[in-house]
Amino acid sequence: MQSAGTPAGESHPANKEAELSGPRKIAIGVAVVGVVLLFFQWWLGVLFIAAAIAIPVGAYLMLDPSQRRRLRRIRRGQIGS
Repeated sequence: MQSAGTPAGESHPANKEAELSGPRKIAIGVAVVGVVLLFFQWWLGVLFIAAAIAIPVGAYLMLDPSQRRRLRRIRRGQIGS
């Protein structure tokens, strides 16, 4: 579906903001599985939720300070400008 002010072939800017990256989709999926497991096997649910939090945090902490700065610039959209 195309809005009135958008030329053919271009997506609306609001649609670009709503897209989730692959790792974010995976993290949300793991968290949802963890919440569901809380009702059946509470210890397994807690384990899944802890892993969904600990794995990305651990990966971020393993980066060098220069890599962290670069990652923050990428997230803000300042690379290449």
